Amino acid sequence: MRVFGFDLLPYPEHLDHLKVDGELPYPLPRKHFRPALAVSNYREHLDAWALMEELGFDGVGFNEHHTSPYGLMNSPNIMAAAAAQRTTKLKLLMYGNLLPLHDPLRLAEELAMLDCLSNGRIIAGFARGIPREHNVYKVPLRDSRARFEEAWEIIRRAWTEEVFSYEGRFWSYADVAIWPRPVQQPHPPVWVPVTGSKETIEWAGRHDIPITPGLLPIRGVREDIIRYYARCLAQHGHRLTPHHLIIQAGAYVADSKAQAVKEAGPYLLYFNRTLFSHGNITEADLQRDAGYLSAGSYAYLRPENLPFVSGARERYRDMTLADVEREAEHWPWGTADEVAERLIEAADHAGASTVLINVNRGAMPNEMFGEQLRRFAGKVLPALQAHTVSRVPLA
Repeated sequence: MRVFGFDLLPYPEHLDHLKVDGELPYPLPRKHFRPALAVSNYREHLDAWALMEELGFDGVGFNEHHTSPYGLMNSPNIMAAAAAQRTTKLKLLMYGNLLPLHDPLRLAEELAMLDCLSNGRIIAGFARGIPREHNVYKVPLRDSRARFEEAWEIIRRAWTEEVFSYEGRFWSYADVAIWPRPVQQPHPPVWVPVTGSKETIEWAGRHDIPITPGLLPIRGVREDIIRYYARCLAQHGHRLTPHHLIIQAGAYVADSKAQAVKEAGPYLLYFNRTLFSHGNITEADLQRDAGYLSAGSYAYLRPENLPFVSGARERYRDMTLADVEREAEHWPWGTADEVAERLIEAADHAGASTVLINVNRGAMPNEMFGEQLRRFAGKVLPALQAHTVSRVPLA
């Protein structure tokens, strides 16, 4: 199995003291931002990614978010360029560039540059982005899906064709040949995160693109996504393999489950209560009303799994430490042996040969983040990398 770290790179100062009626104000004004903290935060996370390579991780994942302390990685490409100069072997996963929001030709060029800068270590993940970011960039939510698919077609052609022209609904180009070209041929690997929309699963199946099945590690949702993805792949002549699946999980290694909850619980609560939906609508019914989701986006899911993709705010805003303690009984939190066992069991159940691990979801202090990486690498990482997933049972 391959093991990637995933880093949201949140603003390092906890901002609960700014809440009004339980919510962090949006937009959050300039006066609350401390540039010196951002300077040290970028440096510390670059150090952490270099440490990941030293410890033997296979890769690190970057993300794109905007206008919120949720994450300071407005451009994953800039962060990957910096990481490329600090590492030599680590895979650099963009997870992902938000296709509806940007000029796709510019993204094709930047990712080609990154592939050259890193000597072929880029994985080009693409995503649609959340409603908040569409509103910031003045991109209608109803156009999100069409813009995503058109942008991918432009990027694919820019990477693979000698010279291309394109006349589309949103972008048009005439007689373009990009320089530089990617090191990896015909182009860098492409992955896509799937929060649950059947349209994204169908797109990935059509183009034979690996997915991360589910925003949350809910077993029933993951099963439904994988089964539907297998059918979509088959409809287009492709066969589902473990290399098509990347599962994600939050992990925390401690001397006991109780210690893990005590140490990591407050940071998870900060993420859920303060950062997760800052300035955003997560509720599926509101996203459907806005045109971001279609009426049938979750039609393939079993009824019992629909509550887990509802985006209901109370599911995370009202979480307590007692809830964390109860839920953690099923999480890869605890001793190294338990963490490894739970992650391997999850990978075997899904049939996934890659795991994407987040050990710093709620703006942990840098020392705590580094210590977690070392503890995870001590016993968990070797156990995962020694394990082979050879089949997808759900297929």
